[in-house]
Amino acid sequence: MSASASQTHALLCAALLATGRPVAVRELKTLLGVSEEAVEREVNGLREALARAGLGLVVEHVAGGYRLVVDPALVPALASLLSPPPLPQLSQAALETLALVAYHQPVTRGELEAARGASCSSTLETLQERELVHVVGQKDVVGKPLLYATTPRFLLEFGLGSLADLPPVEENAPSNFLRG
Repeated sequence: MSASASQTHALLCAALLATGRPVAVRELKTLLGVSEEAVEREVNGLREALARAGLGLVVEHVAGGYRLVVDPALVPALASLLSPPPLPQLSQAALETLALVAYHQPVTRGELEAARGASCSSTLETLQERELVHVVGQKDVVGKPLLYATTPRFLLEFGLGSLADLPPVEENAPSNFLRG
């Protein structure tokens, strides 16, 4: 590897580690002073260099950007070091509400409540506190109800690159469970 490639990989690796969040291609393009295609080549080169070096780190594409993470194969061995006290698990009601938001965003609280047949106020508050959903506007109808959508943190927490990575809805699920 040339000194230039080595320096580029070092800068890229440092950027992905230091930010602690997924870094968008446009940000890496600016940092490296190269085209988007060159960013992709450099990221792939860094992936290969990390694999060859066997350092236990991998570059992951998630939430529309790249980040440096521990190789998933090593996570079990590090469990005792990495396990902070977990947040309480989401309730079944919260998971159902989150799924409805994810698949039908933007969506109002009333639409969610009609689909679930139960109040969603406290559940939406919990999901907002955990930064999994947020308000993205108001629906242009009488009363101007708030519209909810998922956040980038939702993508991170569920390991999704984008909403397109959500699994398809099961065939036997009602297709009109949210009425427009």
